[in-house]
Amino acid sequence: MVTGTVAIVPARGGSKSIPRKNIRLLRGVPLLAYSIEAGLRARLVDRVIVSTDDEEIADIARAWGADVPFLRPAAIADDDTPDLPVFQHVVDWLEANAGGLPEILVQLRPTSPLRSPDCVDDAIELLRSDQSLDSVRGVVPASQNPYKMWRVGPDGTMAPLIAATTAEAYNRPRQDLPQTFWQTGHVDAVRASVIRGGSMSGSRIKALVLDPSYACDIDSESDWKRTEWLLDHLERPVVRPGTHRSFPEDLRLVVFDFDGVMTDNRVWVGEQGAELVACNRSDGLGLDTLRRLGLECFVLSTETHPVVAARCLKLGLRCEYGVRDKAESLRRLLGERGLTPSQVVYVGNDINDLDCLRLAGCGVAVADAHPEALRAADIRLTRAGGHGAVRELCDRLATHLSGRPVLTPSLQR
Repeated sequence: MVTGTVAIVPARGGSKSIPRKNIRLLRGVPLLAYSIEAGLRARLVDRVIVSTDDEEIADIARAWGADVPFLRPAAIADDDTPDLPVFQHVVDWLEANAGGLPEILVQLRPTSPLRSPDCVDDAIELLRSDQSLDSVRGVVPASQNPYKMWRVGPDGTMAPLIAATTAEAYNRPRQDLPQTFWQTGHVDAVRASVIRGGSMSGSRIKALVLDPSYACDIDSESDWKRTEWLLDHLERPVVRPGTHRSFPEDLRLVVFDFDGVMTDNRVWVGEQGAELVACNRSDGLGLDTLRRLGLECFVLSTETHPVVAARCLKLGLRCEYGVRDKAESLRRLLGERGLTPSQVVYVGNDINDLDCLRLAGCGVAVADAHPEALRAADIRLTRAGGHGAVRELCDRLATHLSGRPVLTPSLQR
């Protein structure tokens, strides 16, 4: 099906300056989710696609509402890959799989996450209003004038960066110089035919002048901290992803951490090294309720002690313990069951749960979880781990699922 406007969020996995930057949590939300949300909220955008080479990024993008219908080839996912081949790949895919080219492609770079609610629609409207335009690019007034910038040669002597008609423009007052603008990564709207012709912008480019208060470009830790500060202090409307996703409507699987969720995170150690943990008896009845509703429950733990298996056997739960990479195990678990992340609730309490909390369709943290886990979670329970948190979640899920037909084992895969 040909659509009028497709927004593209480019998000490769190999960021060097800030590792895994595109899915790092910015005030509790994966960075790329800000750009996805900007596309989803724009009334003139028909589809939001994330172009990535990374399976984890793809899963998280889907959980936040984007389409990821393909993985980007590694050959166009390098540090020095320009925008054009990435968008040409999208154009080729749309032509082959979506019935033809859309009219407009919109680029929403994750590294410029602070957007006003109307900037995406404004860019599209500008481009649609003038058929002579090839593209529209978001810009802000430049804080430094390039007429006062220099090139420095090997011998240390300087020459003006750009030529000017005014003699010694670099010695003129700022007010006498032409106003210049800096291109941001907030929004670029370009006709698909221009990309097909071999350019990301064409020759006739219209400026969408944005409020410089929104200007940010995350490429370093200091940029990240400044963006966090802006999110907390910017007195202007900003497109923010919902940090509180609700329980999935098509919920199939609930995955629990063990220590700190099914226990109170303490351990008693005897003189012979035997370990004992404290659990809550009411958890069993709650888990039975979920099973009667057709939900599968699973325990995923980094703990290596067999107490995990013993407790899960008592509760009738399947489990995997001694896990090094929880997110990878969760993805494998989903693949084995033919499920998507949007069909999963994950319950955790600590920083080793962060990847799973943001990967699942809904992340849940117990009341006494680590602050980072609380920030990453969509839902915070009122009870602490080992003190009824599991039972509280089971009761809330039972209420959420009331009236839904009981799933048969075949639907659970």
